[in-house]
Amino acid sequence: MTIYLPVGWTPARAAGKSKVGFSQCTTLEPWRVQFNKDIQAEAKNHPDIDLIITDGQDKTEKQVADCDNLIVQQVNVLLISPKESAGLTGVVEKGIDAKIPVIVLDRNVDTKRITQFIGGDNVAIGKAAGEHAVKLLGGPGKAAGNVVEIWGGMGTQPAHDRHDGFHAFTDKEKGIKYLLNNQSGDWKQDKAYDIMTTALRNNEKIDMVYGHNDPMAYGAYLAAKDAGRDKDIKFIIGIDGLPDEGVTWVSKGQLTATFLYATPGAEGLRQAAKLLKGEKLEPVITLPTMLITKENASEILKKNG
Repeated sequence: MTIYLPVGWTPARAAGKSKVGFSQCTTLEPWRVQFNKDIQAEAKNHPDIDLIITDGQDKTEKQVADCDNLIVQQVNVLLISPKESAGLTGVVEKGIDAKIPVIVLDRNVDTKRITQFIGGDNVAIGKAAGEHAVKLLGGPGKAAGNVVEIWGGMGTQPAHDRHDGFHAFTDKEKGIKYLLNNQSGDWKQDKAYDIMTTALRNNEKIDMVYGHNDPMAYGAYLAAKDAGRDKDIKFIIGIDGLPDEGVTWVSKGQLTATFLYATPGAEGLRQAAKLLKGEKLEPVITLPTMLITKENASEILKKNG
């Protein structure tokens, strides 16, 4: 992947007070709310930048309209975190054709003309979750148990990457059986609750839940608790690692583990500022992850106040 800048765009064009537009796909998820807080906090370090944030309200057509509006406002850099790749690629191309460099955050789009991509490595995080699941279910070569996997949005690449990474480890274990077939919770706690309620009704033995994010893992936990079966399900794994959610739920023993999936908000604005100053960017920035269990959850909560 190489860095791409629109023909005709130069840092000099962005001299003086600059406008950076950020198209967020939704604020219905806590991770997205934290995402916005992170980019707004970073914006305070750049008084020469006016940051404009829009909310796609979890609708592709609304996010397309938001991007169109930012293009009309002639922002100097467009940041976008797409709801889904295919539906947002066209308007990203439109922005690039209007000589606006685009930095894509978290979920990518289907064009190579973007200036930079920033996000976590969802395949690597999925692999780490799968490796941890095998360990919890008995270890390599001996792992066994019935697993419920609750997907994020089926049209989003992170969900597929988290699935593929997880199965790279767990599919080697003949003793692991999956009870559901691609059930999407669309990253939402309430939808995961409903999926888990059905899974509990149809299966007498469930050993583990793998949620593609913490709210869905927690929704599954609540369903198991309401059914009086939360003590029977030993391991519930999530991804996100927000202090007020995943880390807290792990510290209380409600989730067995989660994996940090840092928001790219602050880094996205820092990179936009570098671009506006004419500094060189890397085409891809991969944000780090870490395993969070009951052993380190308390320390993480202390560091976050």
